[in-house]
Parts: sequence; C-alpha cells; structure tokens
Amino acid sequence: MPDSPRTPLSPTPVLMGAILAWVAVVIYASSNSIVTLLVEIGAKHPVDGRNAITFCNLLFLGSLMSMVPMLVIFHRDWRLKTLRALTPRDWVLLTVSAILSSALTPGLFFYALENTTVTNVVLIGRIEPPLFLLAAAAFLGERLDRWALVGGLVALAGAVLMIALKENGAAFSLGVGELAAAGATLSFIASTIITRAGLKGVPLGVFSIYRTALGTAIYFVAAIYLYGPDHFRDVFKPVVLQWTWVYAGIVILMGQFAWNIALKNARSGDVSLATSVSPLAAILIAMVLLGEDPGPGLVPGGAIILAGMVLAQVGRKRREWARKRAEERALELEADCGFKGA
Repeated sequence: MPDSPRTPLSPTPVLMGAILAWVAVVIYASSNSIVTLLVEIGAKHPVDGRNAITFCNLLFLGSLMSMVPMLVIFHRDWRLKTLRALTPRDWVLLTVSAILSSALTPGLFFYALENTTVTNVVLIGRIEPPLFLLAAAAFLGERLDRWALVGGLVALAGAVLMIALKENGAAFSLGVGELAAAGATLSFIASTIITRAGLKGVPLGVFSIYRTALGTAIYFVAAIYLYGPDHFRDVFKPVVLQWTWVYAGIVILMGQFAWNIALKNARSGDVSLATSVSPLAAILIAMVLLGEDPGPGLVPGGAIILAGMVLAQVGRKRREWARKRAEERALELEADCGFKGA
C-alpha cells in the first residue's frame, strides 16, 4: 500500500515559530509608542493634578489584566495532575525565568535610563542578537549559525549608524547607566535561554501564568521598596483602568504569546534575525503613531539593517541548497553501488 501523501501546505512548527518571532518583535517595537500615547492621554486627564497613567502603573496593572484571558484560555493546564507532572527542575527554571524577565531586566533598564541617555541604552541593547546566538550555541548546544551571526552584526552596525546620526554623533561614555543597560541585556538573554530550555516540558498555560504572576508580585514589592508605599496610589483610577487594556491586550498578552511560542519552535538564527531589526521597526512605528522625525540616519542605517537581514537569509538558503545537494549526491552514490542486500 503506498504511503499517504504529505500535506506540504501545512506550516511546520519551525516556520510558525519564525513568523511569530517577527510578530512579537513588531509588537514589542511598538510598545514605546503605545505607552507614549497612553501617557499623553493621562496628561490630558489628570487625577488631582497628577498623571495617573504612568509606566509603572501600566506595567503593573497591565500584567494583572493580562492574567484574566490567560486564566480563561489556559485554566485546564492548571489541573492538579498536570502540576504534579512538573519536576522540581521545571519549577526552578520557571521561577528564575520570572525573576530575570519580569523583575531584574526591567529594573536594570529603568536604572539605566535614569543614569544615561536613551541613545546609549538602545545602542548597548543591540549587542543582544549576536550574543544570543553565541549563548544558544554555548548553553543549548545549538549549531552556531554563522550567517545569522554576521547578519546580526551588520544589522547592529546599521542601528549604530542610525542612532549616531540621530544624535549628531554625540560622544559615547561608559558609566553606571551603560553598565546597567549591558546587565539588562545579559539578563534578558539569560531569561531567553532558560525559557528555551524550560518550555519543552512545561505547558504554555502554566509557564505564562506562573511567570506573569510571580514577576508582577516581585515587581510590585521592589517598586514599593524603592519608591515608597504611595507609588501605586492611582493604579485603580478609572482613567488608568480604561486605557491599560490597550497596553495589556497588545503588548503583554499578544506579545508574550507570540514570543513564547516563537522561543519554543523557532531556530535561534530566526529569533536573532527578527530581534536585530527592532530599532528600525520601532522608529517606523513611532513615525506612524507619534509623527516623530527619525533624523538623517533612517535611510543609510535602515539600508544596512536590511542588508544584514538579506545576508543572513542568503546564507541560510545556501546552506539548505548545499544540504539538499549532498543528500542527492548520497542517493546517486548509493544507486551506483547496486544491490547490497542478502
């Protein structure tokens, strides 16, 4: 009986992971513009003379709101039988991932922004794509995608040029703010590596809800400790509740789902390539949503970023062609050998 025909139109998990990596990057790249729009709305509707829609309120309340649809969608993942199947190693990885991604990384980024320019923070953050590739090879045993690495480095050069021209070549100095930005980048990479290792045996619902809940609790305690008990006094004001759903639904809920699924299925090269164009995507989105002027570096810097993307894609296609040709050659040699059976 002949084998059943395959269905080539069905997307593979790797392809779906790559697509969702791009979706997540676009969503995260739009987060600054979305937050800026919401803060502007808060400024036009003050509460007792204060802007109640602050970034901290959006992050904290948005995380709480995002858990509502998570619980509706993934409540079956929290059955006692499923939870008992998780090992102590799974819970440790989930806990460490929550601390890194939802507490340490944003905390370091906030500290960096308080002590240096946004330009320097973004510039240092562009070391993430190539470092992620190296970390995936070192800690996950993944084969180093040299073409993606080179493409990421080229895209990094484009981001540097774009930012440098936007700031008119402002001098770069390494201080506590820059060190904090580098630490935040390393923390994000570590969280991503742990996520790729821990997601394989953990249901998505358990992973998403546990990390969001624990990260939100840690962030709340840290903010109260650092800024005082009145820091979240406006968090449940009507204007905050009304507009935080925009942030929670787009940035947190859709972004996290796309990113988590991408991390589970996409190759490290696909993830690195997608994240390498984040500066270009963020600037283009800011142009559309906020009417910002990206400066003279948009065209040359954007062209270099696109060149890095093309370079990585060409390298991937060359590898696929070489592998296919090697398989075809092996079949030809096997056919030349004639009958080898008993």
